[in-house]
Amino acid sequence: MKLFQQMLVAGASMSLLAPMTVQASEYVNLEEINSYSRSDSKTARFDNKTFINSINEDKADINSFEALQGLEAGSFSDTTTLDGKAVFAIGAIDGNDTLGLGEAITTPYVYQMNLNTSFTGDDNLYVRLKTGAGWADWIQKPLYHIEGTSYTDTLSVDKMWYTFPLGEKFTATVGPKIENYYMLAAAPSVYKPGALKAFKLGSHSSAFGASTSTGAGLTYKADNGFASSLTFNSKQAKTATGLFTKGDQTKINLQTAYTTDNYHVSATFSKQRGWNSWSYYSTKDLANGASTTGASAAKSDSVALRAWWRPEEAGTATPSISVGYDIIDFGLTHSNGVAEGSGYFVGLNWADMFQPEDKVGLAVGQPMKATSATAGNTLTEVDPFIWEFYYSFRPNDSIEVTPAIFGGTDVYENTDEDLFGAVVTTTFKF
Repeated sequence: MKLFQQMLVAGASMSLLAPMTVQASEYVNLEEINSYSRSDSKTARFDNKTFINSINEDKADINSFEALQGLEAGSFSDTTTLDGKAVFAIGAIDGNDTLGLGEAITTPYVYQMNLNTSFTGDDNLYVRLKTGAGWADWIQKPLYHIEGTSYTDTLSVDKMWYTFPLGEKFTATVGPKIENYYMLAAAPSVYKPGALKAFKLGSHSSAFGASTSTGAGLTYKADNGFASSLTFNSKQAKTATGLFTKGDQTKINLQTAYTTDNYHVSATFSKQRGWNSWSYYSTKDLANGASTTGASAAKSDSVALRAWWRPEEAGTATPSISVGYDIIDFGLTHSNGVAEGSGYFVGLNWADMFQPEDKVGLAVGQPMKATSATAGNTLTEVDPFIWEFYYSFRPNDSIEVTPAIFGGTDVYENTDEDLFGAVVTTTFKF
């Protein structure tokens, strides 16, 4: 049964679930880029007399000691805060069978808790606990759902890192479970994805691709809008292979950025060894052949160019605009014979269009593909294109609902991979 027939059969169910379904925003915006622990969900606070669970739409400032209220002695530290979210989704992807996946309507979920603890008032220890299930048809790259996870009803430590200041303008971060983009000096995009993780950070490609790993970073922020960050990640630091060995898979990012209230420009240089972190926004030819280890590991140098602009006032016909362009060079090390590749992204957001806190989003882009081959090799690369369109609204301060449609052509490796998906994602923040 094709997608639209199934969606008709499921219409009654969706109408019942609509108030309970929507998108959790895992994207990183300007306020969140240096510490994912700053969330727009409320903070649960306990004392020995009362239970308080109030909504605060303003993001907590982790640098403010007064904002770090937590559980009383005997449970958590008095500077520990807890917040979280539950995510329900319902939808299907027509054409998913060309990727070896299902086309049936499914109802995946995610449950997440964020713990933040300060020891000095200026530092922060962040721990994220997460579980979920039902995402098997939603985690094929590049049409990977923004909330997709491989967890199967097992609550696990999903993220863990510690951030602390070094003087007035420097901030250091170190942790056993972190992605490089949580340590960036500035947000490379203000586009909020409605369904696809590929559109995160101005495209989740050459420099910003995700893979939770051991990492450390140093950020510098000047008073005039200029900022820079240097980050390092290792995939083998927690294994017997070890850190800084020939078998380690590593990634170094250097970002330089200039940001004002209304616009941003940045360039991020990334040097990777044995790591295909850009696979969220690339074709199979580019992604494969770059994740080997040892002496034969692929080595890549890439540059991610990003810019965004947003109007001074929301609620107008003028959207915020985020753009990205990526190039990558493998030299002679890619096992598929790929020498160079590139990709682009354009994302538009309209805020407060029909009611406060709502958002309309439209994004298009070409995932990174091979553009040249090494001597003696020929390219059989496809010409990929993906897109999404969504409307996000809030029935109240704690619930966000995001109906979205998305799709693409030649999305991964074959010219017959034309997909169309529809999903409603509901996020409950607490």
